[in-house]
Amino acid sequence: MTSCCFAILNCCKGNSSSEEPAEGIAVNNNVRIFSYNSLRSATSNFHPSSRIGAGGYGVVYKGVLRDGTNVAVKSLSAESSQGTREFLTEINMISDIRHQNLVELIGCCVEGTHRILVYEYLENNSLANTLLGTLSKHVVLDWPMRAKICLGTALGLAFLHEEAEPSVVHRDIKASNILLDRNFDPKIGDFGLAKLFPDNVTHVSTRVAGTVGYLAPEYALLGQLTKKADVYSFGVLMLEVISGSSSTKAAFGEELLILVEWTWKLKQEGRLVELIDPELINYPKAEVVRFITVALFCTQAAANQRPTMKQVVEMLSREVHLNENLLTEPGVYKGHKTRKLNGGGGGAAISGGSSSSHGIKYKKAMKTSPSSSQFNSSNSLTQMLPR
Repeated sequence: MTSCCFAILNCCKGNSSSEEPAEGIAVNNNVRIFSYNSLRSATSNFHPSSRIGAGGYGVVYKGVLRDGTNVAVKSLSAESSQGTREFLTEINMISDIRHQNLVELIGCCVEGTHRILVYEYLENNSLANTLLGTLSKHVVLDWPMRAKICLGTALGLAFLHEEAEPSVVHRDIKASNILLDRNFDPKIGDFGLAKLFPDNVTHVSTRVAGTVGYLAPEYALLGQLTKKADVYSFGVLMLEVISGSSSTKAAFGEELLILVEWTWKLKQEGRLVELIDPELINYPKAEVVRFITVALFCTQAAANQRPTMKQVVEMLSREVHLNENLLTEPGVYKGHKTRKLNGGGGGAAISGGSSSSHGIKYKKAMKTSPSSSQFNSSNSLTQMLPR
């Protein structure tokens, strides 16, 4: 099948300029090879007016194929360290990972140094724009819609961790990577992309791919990447959905705490409902507080104290009583701000020499947390209550 792919690709390249190659040629059941010219035409020569997003991995344009299909065209910002064959092997693997809460990869372009991915187009852009963006893009989301976004994202991430072959650690769960379709159903984007780049061109540092504000402390400080790093990032994302505030842009209280710290402070002071977005008027208080508590379980400093995404889905799907005696303080890594590099997003960077107070806080939490055996049983974490 792979040799067929390259034969087709070479054939496309060999067409004369007067004859456009076929717009999308199947190389396996899921992946289509697109010519650079066809994608340039679809995006009006990658015109700025077609641009709908940007991130560490590249710029995204809205495109319209010749058959009228809307697509999202991601022009990767750094050339993959892999050759064409290896690149397409990874693309084939990513395209085989399909779930209703994952953005569908339709195909790609690999001509010369061009590395372009073609995805399904999601009408309501990203959660970062819809909920956390400017007033011109902001959409008022009621509680059922926010709960659906949290649960759908959890289902997609649980699929990546537990059911995908091979399993995938996303590494960069954040609001801008949660896309929303016309019904505001969430789909996770950019999964598997970290494999397409060498370590020295990831968008945060030479060691860590992720975004400050969402990074689990053990990943940011020690480079320890496990599924539990995704769980931490998901917990932060949930707090953003519930509060309507960005973890990377907002600061809270006189101490200018970040969102996770502020949530823990409110819990300690018995003021957890103050976290809830003022835009939410009618909502089930007990359910919202349960979602916040689940987010706090996800952001605990000790990775082995965090639930699995399968457990998270269970806690979000049903009315449960959470055993808060097991809940420990969140881990926090703030990094430091730098100038934006090459026009990249975020302007944040990871420093191996983060402030000692952050490291001490993380180590202290690790020492004082209960043993992992106390947590690993979902029965110890939750008591199921019938509706």
